Amino acid sequence: MFAGWSRRRRQNKVKPGDGHHLKAFRWWHLAHRSLFHLRMEGSTRVYAVSLDHFDLDEKAHLYLDGRHEAESTLPAAFPVPGGHIEVAASTFGVRRMHYVPQEGGPERQLTPDADSNEGYRARFAARHPLASRMIGVVSLVVLVVALVLGIPQLLEEITSIEAVADVVGTFSSPLHLPVWANTALVVAAALASFERALRLRHNWLLDGDADLDL
Repeated sequence: MFAGWSRRRRQNKVKPGDGHHLKAFRWWHLAHRSLFHLRMEGSTRVYAVSLDHFDLDEKAHLYLDGRHEAESTLPAAFPVPGGHIEVAASTFGVRRMHYVPQEGGPERQLTPDADSNEGYRARFAARHPLASRMIGVVSLVVLVVALVLGIPQLLEEITSIEAVADVVGTFSSPLHLPVWANTALVVAAALASFERALRLRHNWLLDGDADLDL
């Protein structure tokens, strides 16, 4: 029931499109754009969802056969025949881009545009499955290590604030990494989260960005 209420709330944010044509994905879009496609089973109709990660309005745009059909702020749920398309993004990229059937059944991830970052990552996984899995494992390990090493230091920083210390006391971290090590850890964690976003992998604890907009 709660999931249904959340979906209806997101669908209520959907606004009609203005009919403009879908722009083809170009190499200079790699820095800020994601584009996914969905061909409906038993139909020639093709949907596409485009995201501009630098868009301050945080909107997703739905296209039908190359024409602008609808738009919505994120997270979005676009009604389509037989179900809806759920779209959500994180700081590092796309974290959900799935067709969800109305009558149940398996969800289907939309296909990334071949020229997009997600498309390149998907082709790499198809051509080099073992290397792809190894990269995925490394990304996961990096985030776990960053979490384990970072939380104690963060708690010490937070509890060193007088107002916080008066309520919960202070905490002394058993770990104190040098600045260069903490910087390297932050950079490695960001790269790991970006790699996971290319595969639409997301965990609120490891990758951050808990979805509070229900």
